[in-house]
Amino acid sequence: MSTPCPAPFNLARYVLEAGGAVPDKIALAVIGPAKAQRWSYARLTAAVRGMATGLLSHADAGARVLLRLGNTPDFPVAFLGAIAAGMVPVPTAAALTGPEISKMAARVPPTLILAHDGIALPDSGAPVLRDLAGLMDNSPADYAMGDPGRLAYIVFTSGSSGVPRAVAHAHRAVWARRMMWDGWYGLTPEDRLLHAGAFNWTFTLGTGLLDPWAIGATALIPEEGTPAERLPLLLKRHDASLFAAVPGVYRRILKQDGPLDLPKLRHGLAAGEPLPAELRQRWRTATGTDIHEALGMSECSTYISGSPTRPAPDGSAGYPQPGRRIAVLAADGAEMPVGQTGALAIHRSDPGLMLGYLDDKGPDLPLSAEWFLTGDMVTRDPDGAIRFAARSDDLMNAGGFRVSPREIEEAFEGAPGLEDCAAFSLEVRPGTFVVALAHAGTSDEAGLAAFAEGRLARYKQPRLYFHLDALPRSRNGKLDRKRLVPIAKERMP
Repeated sequence: MSTPCPAPFNLARYVLEAGGAVPDKIALAVIGPAKAQRWSYARLTAAVRGMATGLLSHADAGARVLLRLGNTPDFPVAFLGAIAAGMVPVPTAAALTGPEISKMAARVPPTLILAHDGIALPDSGAPVLRDLAGLMDNSPADYAMGDPGRLAYIVFTSGSSGVPRAVAHAHRAVWARRMMWDGWYGLTPEDRLLHAGAFNWTFTLGTGLLDPWAIGATALIPEEGTPAERLPLLLKRHDASLFAAVPGVYRRILKQDGPLDLPKLRHGLAAGEPLPAELRQRWRTATGTDIHEALGMSECSTYISGSPTRPAPDGSAGYPQPGRRIAVLAADGAEMPVGQTGALAIHRSDPGLMLGYLDDKGPDLPLSAEWFLTGDMVTRDPDGAIRFAARSDDLMNAGGFRVSPREIEEAFEGAPGLEDCAAFSLEVRPGTFVVALAHAGTSDEAGLAAFAEGRLARYKQPRLYFHLDALPRSRNGKLDRKRLVPIAKERMP
């Protein structure tokens, strides 16, 4: 970046600073059929700083705060409140089951847990605080300022080992997101950005909330349970100028025939899974606007994207965002020639890159190599555009979340009648992938589906099951996962 992150620095202070100049402006509106729930910047700032005071009455700065919260504004307020206090929030998906969240919490032992009723809690001795309104209703705490490179928050991502990995991010990560303002969004303080995701999803948290707030724009979030088919009406009714969603949401919207009347919309934003060229073109036809896609990961948010000033060529993910150092590398670390497939890498100097993966001993600091390998295999066009080729591991994409097959397979251990199983990603129609499970033994689909409900979040549960006499394996007993896709497609109607 041309301007380094200022010091001392606090992520929460930075996110709310622009709103301080327009305290009465709407920072957040939760929208639906009923009257919108609106938060001014003054109200949002008071809630965040009050939350910081409330948390400090229960723990000291540096404490890890596990967030087990539903799809409400409590989630971003708790996230920013913990950071304002100098604590380290750990956001997690509300859909995770008790066994899943217990494994994750064991990797990042929390000091406190903030929870809503009905959301599974870990097997942990940490105190659980449920009165979030009471925590917010306090006098404002001072922001805990410090080195922008210090630990700010922890998120989880699936690894190829099947064990979710704890990713440690610095305060400066939010400053690095400024590269997206022009390199992806075309974001301005006058924008009204509607994000289709839930509050408690990191894609929504960053793109839908933190970035609009950091520039002084307005964030629009649909009420929980809003179907995709209603989003065009909300976009029009609330004068949304930007719209962000995973490609699957765009696809559901476009099931409606005919053009979409969205007079204030400038363009859409997509991330979380590859955007098919045909879907992008259908959106252009229906709305007269483009969709700009971004490629990213939990370890560095997004770093390659199309933008209003430089749209991605059809079939590509776009260009490295201005300020990013990106390389396409061969196995020996040499740069790959234009047009040849190699490993996509981010230079370790990128201010948005994680501090490292957290284990029981603390963050893995620093990263040992000059380049961080993303796990994506890509090619580079002569003009610099990046085209996605494949993942270098077996990670699947389930509704915008990267999921390890091994994690799903381990969840089925002990299922009655199951002798062997393998999870894999199956394309059921162009650009739409679901998690599938091949299984051998006497178990049936109904029994396996019921078994999965208590052990896997809904987005990780297989949507299709295929019974086989035996799974395809090599002479050495290694699973031949690639053979599962053609076998499954032969059995599909």
